[in-house]
Formats: sequence, structure tokens, C-alpha cells
Amino acid sequence: MTIAPGLCSITFRSLSADEVLDLAARAGVEGIEWGADGHAPPGGGAALEALAARCADAGVEVVSHGSYLGFAPPAGDDAAAVDAVLDSVQALGAPMVRIWTELGVTPESSADNRGRVVERTAMFADAIAARGLIAALEFHPFTLTHTAASANEVLATLARANLRTHWQPDPALPAAAALAELTAVTPSLAHLHLFTWGAGGIGERRPLADGADLWTAALSLADREGASLPGRRFALCEYVRDDDPEQFVTDVQTLRRWLANL
Repeated sequence: MTIAPGLCSITFRSLSADEVLDLAARAGVEGIEWGADGHAPPGGGAALEALAARCADAGVEVVSHGSYLGFAPPAGDDAAAVDAVLDSVQALGAPMVRIWTELGVTPESSADNRGRVVERTAMFADAIAARGLIAALEFHPFTLTHTAASANEVLATLARANLRTHWQPDPALPAAAALAELTAVTPSLAHLHLFTWGAGGIGERRPLADGADLWTAALSLADREGASLPGRRFALCEYVRDDDPEQFVTDVQTLRRWLANL
């Protein structure tokens, strides 16, 4: 199995980091992306070092730090904000940092706005590289990574050896189109964010098993063709139906069955 089951901690923002870790270990998760907006905030320092130790004791890998660098327009000193985040990343022992291309700046935005976001993303990637870490773009609607073509343009323009992209399906796309998007970014693929939604979007979260046609194909594709990583590639569960821990346990069982058949 070259892809391992994981969790985005933001799935359970209402739980403490210790509760998330306990749930992940009980479910059979092998790694966690710790979100910066609750469980692994900037300035976490000693608390994150302690969390990293508890992860190691539980046999759960720290996969990535889910930062929000780049999510919003700059509101102050980007360099200082980056340092605060990266200090926390290193305290946590994460090898990778998730970064954003600004929400609301899309492939259809003006060249000036796109250029500004790309330049800012370069600054993030370079600061992350200076710490010996990998940067991974959030692949997300209503950003410059809304499409694989635009994400690949950002990656090619920046041409940073430490820059990759995560992938998650655009809920507006049918499965075949979503898989085509994944195919296009596999040369730069970091990890996968997994969820199954209905036609109502995030408000209609379903059991992961309901997305079997998409996810069995996506996992097989990522396993065969995904870019190499220093560590393992993870399929990170996110957006569980009703934010229910027991549904998450069931979803991980589903995911592990799929991974065993790769």
C-alpha cells in the first residue's frame, strides 16, 4: 500500500487536538494534517512539540501543517506571519506546509491580481524551502487552483523544487472530469483530500462510500502516477457527514478497504 489513510484535523474543529488524535488512532488513521486555525496555530511552540510527541507515541504520522498562508489578502507583514507559522510547523515536526492562492482571485481575474498572488506564493514557497520543507498548494474552487490548468500554470511559473499541490475534486464536476483534473496534476501531486458530497454541496455531506466510483479510480490513479514524495502519500479524510466521529470511523474503514485493493 503506497497510499495511507489520514485525516485533516479541521474535520473536527470542535474537538481538542488530543481528542482528534485519540479518534484518529481508534479509527486506524496513520497520519494527520493538523490545521492552523485551531489545533496547530502560529506560535504554538511547546504545545505543538508535546502534540508531536503524543502523535509519535500513538503511531500517527504528522503529515502536513494545514496553514492559511495566502488565503486572504495581505493584512500586514507577510514575512512575520510566515515566520510565526513556520516556527509552529517545525515545533510540530511537519515535513510539509499547505498554502493557499488567495480566495477570490481566480483564473478569470485580472493579470495584475493573478500576478500579485503568484508573486506572493513564490515568497511563501521560498520561505518554506529555507526551512527545508515542502509547500503544497490547496487545490480549491475560487482560487488560482480552481482548475488543473491554472494550478499547473502557477507551478510552472514558479518552478520551485519544493512546491507541490494537493488535490480534491471540484464538487461541481462529474467524476470523469474530476479524474481528468487529477490526471493533469499528478506530476506535482502531494496528498489527496477525500470527501463525498451530494448535489447540495458542503451542506449535503455523505458517507465516503457513496463516492466509491470516483474515489476508487482517483486512489488508483494517484497510486500509479502520482509524483514521488520523500514520505508516504496520504488520502486525508475531510468533511464527515454530520461531523460525526462514528461516521468518520466508518469512512476510514471504507478507505482502508479501497487502499488494500490498489
